[in-house]
Amino acid sequence: MNIFRLAGDMTHLMSVIVLLLKIHTIKSCAGISLKTQELYALVFVMRYLDIFIHFISVYNIVMKLIFLGSSFSIIWYIRWHNIVRRSYDKEQDTFRHIFLVLPCLALALFINEKYTFLEVSWAFSLYLEAVAILPQLVLLQRTRNIDNLTVQYVFLLGAYRGMYICNWIYRYMTEPHYVHWISWISGVIQTILYGDFFYYYFISWKNNAKLQLPA
Repeated sequence: MNIFRLAGDMTHLMSVIVLLLKIHTIKSCAGISLKTQELYALVFVMRYLDIFIHFISVYNIVMKLIFLGSSFSIIWYIRWHNIVRRSYDKEQDTFRHIFLVLPCLALALFINEKYTFLEVSWAFSLYLEAVAILPQLVLLQRTRNIDNLTVQYVFLLGAYRGMYICNWIYRYMTEPHYVHWISWISGVIQTILYGDFFYYYFISWKNNAKLQLPA
């Protein structure tokens, strides 16, 4: 644990809180991609399969349970809550997430640190997390009315990944033999995908205007 990883975890947690706050208090999921939420749920399930096998710390278990529980709660709200589901823009959220899942699974089967079920699952979760935000970004580009809470949710997700890159750099400089190429490359790709969003986020902040992404 170091300050960058803690900041990354807290930023990730804040993104979940912002999204749940939007859904629970406003009773709206407008601008939120169900496809991205389903991908994140799959990411967490595959990554945390070892939750009852390898004990690292109470903090580690609690954070894993929070992300698992929140992911399935968000999906439940969007799919089955009587009020929230009415605001879901199914016609705009049309990204075929199967075209992300299958390539990531194939990549994990061929490129992993060890050919075991848990290691392949871990690699798959990293590859999938790198691209899971794509349906959300596509939906934001299609939606002309982007509310502030949705913008902050996506911003915090991107900031979380940025903090983890700082964490990796710090650990590489302070820990002997610390090398995790799969995590590093996946994380960098994920951060690059946020580049366009962060550019227009900065422009909107600088001009004190509402965020609008190019169509």
